[in-house]
Amino acid sequence: MSTLGYHKPGRQRQIAQETLDIYAPLAGRMGIYWMKSRLEDLCLYYLEPAIYNRIKEEIARKRGEREKFIKEVRETIASKLSEHGIQAHVKGRHKHFYSIYQKMREQNLAPNQVYDVVAFRVIVNTIKECYEALGHIHAMWKPVPQRFKDYISLPKTNMYQSLHTTVVGPIGEIMEIQIRTWEMDAVAEQGIAAHWKYKEGVRAKESDEKQFAWLRQLLEYQQSLKDPVEFLESVRVDLFPNEVYVFTPKGEVKEFPKGATPIDFAYSIHSEVGHHCMGAKVNGRMVSLKYQLETGDIVEIITSPKAHPSKDWLELAKTPRARTKIRQWINRQERQESIALGKAILEREVAEAKLNLPNPSKNETLKEVAKELSYQGVDDLLAQIGFGKVSPKQVIGRLKSRLGLREERTPGFVSKLVHKLKRRKDGHGIQVRGVGDMLIRFANCCHPLPGEEVVGYITRGRGITVHHKGCKQILSADPDRIVEISWNASDEEVYLAKLRITSLDKKGILAEISSIIAKKDANIIQAEIKTTSDKKGIASFTVEVKDYSHLRQIIDELKRLKNILMVERI
Repeated sequence: MSTLGYHKPGRQRQIAQETLDIYAPLAGRMGIYWMKSRLEDLCLYYLEPAIYNRIKEEIARKRGEREKFIKEVRETIASKLSEHGIQAHVKGRHKHFYSIYQKMREQNLAPNQVYDVVAFRVIVNTIKECYEALGHIHAMWKPVPQRFKDYISLPKTNMYQSLHTTVVGPIGEIMEIQIRTWEMDAVAEQGIAAHWKYKEGVRAKESDEKQFAWLRQLLEYQQSLKDPVEFLESVRVDLFPNEVYVFTPKGEVKEFPKGATPIDFAYSIHSEVGHHCMGAKVNGRMVSLKYQLETGDIVEIITSPKAHPSKDWLELAKTPRARTKIRQWINRQERQESIALGKAILEREVAEAKLNLPNPSKNETLKEVAKELSYQGVDDLLAQIGFGKVSPKQVIGRLKSRLGLREERTPGFVSKLVHKLKRRKDGHGIQVRGVGDMLIRFANCCHPLPGEEVVGYITRGRGITVHHKGCKQILSADPDRIVEISWNASDEEVYLAKLRITSLDKKGILAEISSIIAKKDANIIQAEIKTTSDKKGIASFTVEVKDYSHLRQIIDELKRLKNILMVERI
């Protein structure tokens, strides 16, 4: 970051944003706060140069009077504590630019409207003196409500410990004061490693091990999350320190991000507790899994062998660990269901083809077919059949080939009739990227047409359903089941489209509508007509068209009719 000035502006912003998202919070989690502050200030300089310079100018403008104020406050605190037998070292400083910028953004303030821009640190010899010093400072200056934090009793996960308080100073200025011991100060300045400087030769405690649990969690996320974007999001969640602290019934403290639910708590205990969580007691009363944990809550998880994760849990869980475990369980469960479904589908097709295929899971011929189709084993092939990614007829064809049997074909008129019906009912005209011979059908909710952007949605046992890209159902669907598809339609293909036509209830209007549809070489498959109380006719038509352009021509022609009020696709 210190040499970023030698890069091009675009590269400067990219590196600065990456540093702000990952490396500065990582320094914070390691407890190296001087580095965190320095990185954040440098990031602000490159990401928001105008705001950075305004803050810098405002600090410089009042530097003289603030330096005098800092000196007076330091001497006052040191003198007051000395009167009570506490030897304290008091430091004072201006807050870092990025910290001031955050207050500006959160409270919508200009740089000259941010008043709490100075901070003090009181370093004493013992924990007992920390709390005594706090009492004497509050006796001198009025504390600001809800701004006190005790990180000595409840240390942060990076081992940071300190008392934080905010008071109204001698001239009415808001001051933030941190009180800690020398050991706590070393950890705050130098990070986690400084802790061991004070523990040299002493066996590590269980509590010390827990402080490093989040480092192991990062490794776990990296191993279990193959998608780098998902891993980055998981790391971001873990790095930003918006925490709540809750207790187990035995008094153990657990830390979670703000908004965490009993599901997160359950998975923090054990995967199996999470998988079978059905509810929770918080402070002795029953709560739902949607309940958001608050600092100080005592949480007890209620389990049931019949309870198991659902996709809704992914919305409720906030910790990467819980979300990862839920996703893994769902994937395993869906695979098992898909294997069972695939086996049933294949056995039915085998029976219809009158093939001898005992015990499909261990059948050597089926193993060869699975390998031929680039699957590691029969279960993988069955899962893909059950999930709808592989047509069972494709497998039957390959089995027949290996068994030396010829495919039966239906010639003549019947063959042509079957082909015509399949054009209408199956997904002819659709190509699935990287996959062949799929079970494909068109969605009845949106009736997509060639010329429109489409996507495929995989449904277990039903193959791929083709939807219009803007279809409401697909926008709320599981993204993991959406596949990329494209049109590959021929001139012979026809597709269904639905129209709703609102008109004045005039004699002969239905004949005019039907005449235009026929002239445009479209076929009416179904029609429903009704008349409203205000003398309007509403007709719903299902028509066969070649593509979207063909449908638009029909709609435009219908709109030209005198008594037509509205033509819309449904």
